[in-house]
Amino acid sequence: MSLAKQGSLVELSNLVRRFGEVTALDGLNLTIQPGELVALLGPSGCGKTTALRLLAGLDLADSGKVIVDGKDLTSVPASQRDMGMVFQAYSLFPNMTAVENVSFGLKVRGVDTETRLKKANELLELVGLTTQANRYSHQMSGGQQQRVALARALAIEPKVLLLDEPLSALDAKVRTQLRDEIRRIQIEVGTTTLFVTHDQEEAMAMADRVGVMSHGKLEQIDRPNIVYSNPTSAFVASFVGAMNRIPAKLDAGKVSVLGQSVKHGGGASGSDLVALIRPESISVSVAKTSSANTGSVLARSFLGPQTRLTVTTSETKTSIHVDLPSSEAGAFAPGTTVGLKIETDSLLTDHHGKN
Repeated sequence: MSLAKQGSLVELSNLVRRFGEVTALDGLNLTIQPGELVALLGPSGCGKTTALRLLAGLDLADSGKVIVDGKDLTSVPASQRDMGMVFQAYSLFPNMTAVENVSFGLKVRGVDTETRLKKANELLELVGLTTQANRYSHQMSGGQQQRVALARALAIEPKVLLLDEPLSALDAKVRTQLRDEIRRIQIEVGTTTLFVTHDQEEAMAMADRVGVMSHGKLEQIDRPNIVYSNPTSAFVASFVGAMNRIPAKLDAGKVSVLGQSVKHGGGASGSDLVALIRPESISVSVAKTSSANTGSVLARSFLGPQTRLTVTTSETKTSIHVDLPSSEAGAFAPGTTVGLKIETDSLLTDHHGKN
């Protein structure tokens, strides 16, 4: 296929957007490299969709700039920005077949019939829907409709592809399949892509870099494995992946938790703290007696290759999660007293009661 091209450089510079007294974006700075897929991740109201809408031209910033390939698009209408968009709602034209939907943008641009149908069929092949070319939207599944929407967005060879929660309306199995397909196609075509989602698994699986947002600000942006293993704030640590919050004390630069002393990796300071520890960073062993570093297994949940234990700590009566290989889980039935060992060199801390 002849679709691959060099992606565009996107720069969002100090973007501010307010809606009355609510600040949706508070000085957002983000650079997306040519051909890169960046996912913006965060809770509802964090500003991620506002950032996408400002890039698309569907909304205008109060201040700041939107620059693509060195050209200032801040005040350019959406219709002139050369963006391809895929939304949560498939938004296909119900009176058009799949191939007609995909070729619509080319028709608007005055491309001749033969050329646009050839391009549309190539794209349907790319998304695996050659056999659905002459079907209408009501004759296709949700996943198939979203593939058509993706093909339609790519047909115009946009400078930037914008994906706004495109998978959230699909069931879990289709969502997983389609996220892998979108990533494969994005790499093959080479289009710079901004993907907005509240689903951390999607963001971590698809993106070159993940940006975690909170209250209109970018808390951290880095490769998925770095965001997960080395979060720069308590918010990022708690939002990305499962996280235990265990009462702790800070003494001489070290965190005292579960009867152990671990280096303080950052975050809140003071006496009223919680330690942030991932379930896989705690190991368990069968114990005969209770102590500061023991607990009692409350429940055992099979998660495929891993099993998650819910453990009530002996000293603070805190409920925590421990992940271990399912092959080892047989020894830890509910009611078992277990020793708890922290398997990490440093810990982030947060204040008690803070989400």
